[in-house]
Amino acid sequence: MQIAILTFDGFNELDSFVAAAILNRMKRRGWAAHITSPTEHVTSMNGVTVQRQKPLEFTGEADAVLIGSGIRTREIAADDDLLSRIVLDPSRQLIGAQCSGTLLLAKLGLVGDLPACTDLTTKPWVIEAGVNVIDAPFIAHGNVATAGGCLASQYLATWMIARGASMRDAEEAMHIVAPVGEKALYVSRATSVVAPFIEQERAAVA
Repeated sequence: MQIAILTFDGFNELDSFVAAAILNRMKRRGWAAHITSPTEHVTSMNGVTVQRQKPLEFTGEADAVLIGSGIRTREIAADDDLLSRIVLDPSRQLIGAQCSGTLLLAKLGLVGDLPACTDLTTKPWVIEAGVNVIDAPFIAHGNVATAGGCLASQYLATWMIARGASMRDAEEAMHIVAPVGEKALYVSRATSVVAPFIEQERAAVA
């Protein structure tokens, strides 16, 4: 599984790095999560500059794509030329968005009138874009999922591993990164949030 972690200038470090770190716990299964950006270097909302691992066009090749948030998301959402370079296909890709990343997902036509999640700060902008925002940390519709809140990146990663591999693999990945003394609690919380949507998708396929 090759995963694009879509990361723009002004990105939120928690969105990109936490999800990438958890997903890369699946390296033994041939998985790899890549920081994917339109420019060679991107600088976070707190001044951390990183070098991209994949160009923006990798989003069209990847098996899965996660779109993080950032302080420049509204500018990016208004840049039609930039958005035209992001080619996503939910019929073959797992696609997730977090916080203001949900705004980009909406602009790409992958939300519509379906319920979606975002963070409280950017909620008004996402609603303005016509999205039905719900008060929840995570929701999935088939191969498309959204999450709200910086630390909800763990739910997107758990969902993606459960869908791309198995719930057992998702539990093991979360167990590794969870705090000592709270591992069972963290694993239980993450799986309880995403499990209903995994079961729903399995029922739909059956």
